[in-house]
Amino acid sequence: MKTAIVQFKASTRKEDNLKKILSYISKAASKNATLCAFPEFMMFYTNSTQTPKQLANLAETINGDFITTIANAAKEKQIQIIGSFYEKSRKKDRVYDTSFIIDVSGKVISTYRKIHLYDALGFKESDKMTSGSKIVKPVDTSIGKIGMMICYDLRFPEMSRSLAVAGAEVLVAPSAWVKGKMKEEHWITINKTRAIENGCYMIAPDQVGNIYCGRSLVVDPYGKILLDMKKKQGISFVNIDLNNVKQTRKVLPLLKNRRTDIYPILKA
Repeated sequence: MKTAIVQFKASTRKEDNLKKILSYISKAASKNATLCAFPEFMMFYTNSTQTPKQLANLAETINGDFITTIANAAKEKQIQIIGSFYEKSRKKDRVYDTSFIIDVSGKVISTYRKIHLYDALGFKESDKMTSGSKIVKPVDTSIGKIGMMICYDLRFPEMSRSLAVAGAEVLVAPSAWVKGKMKEEHWITINKTRAIENGCYMIAPDQVGNIYCGRSLVVDPYGKILLDMKKKQGISFVNIDLNNVKQTRKVLPLLKNRRTDIYPILKA
């Protein structure tokens, strides 16, 4: 099934980004894509000067104008949408980094709150965000059963394995991967590894510009890179074939060959 992947540079203005998003949705639908995937922080770019309180005031609920507008576009264009937004939290001056899947009827069929906050390499997302508390069960879409992750989650293989064991055929990780020493090498290697070890597709739309590296990727179940958007801002298309998942898992049955009966938790 034809899938659209969007890579763009988000501005600090929610309204400007929403106009871009609606334009990309229209382009994806005009090319007969059944699903359009956006990067993390598509709502707006938050810089180091923005306070936790300011971010919390700009955040919305899942029923707010930002998601509602995107949902209406999904219904109008008859296309599924994946992305993320800043969701209001009950915790003072903190927000959730929440991904969502919207179906062709405009219904939000799944949400996932990022559980691994990027408190590493000089960054501390927990200063402004609060983490989710659960991995969300994969959901059926036009391109297969999708398991949701967000950016830094990619560095934790337990999560992708849990989703694959639960039936995920495609893993989607909206991302805003920060530039830095060896970061692009990590990004490419980790995405390929998550696809190979789980025998699934890996779709990772990424932010470009500002402090982010771009390189939005789609990797097939055998580890072949089907799409690398480099530093290009825009939209690209890839066909997802679930027969590749079935065939790869048949010839390389990693999920079946696991020895969960003898994997211990070793004490240090």
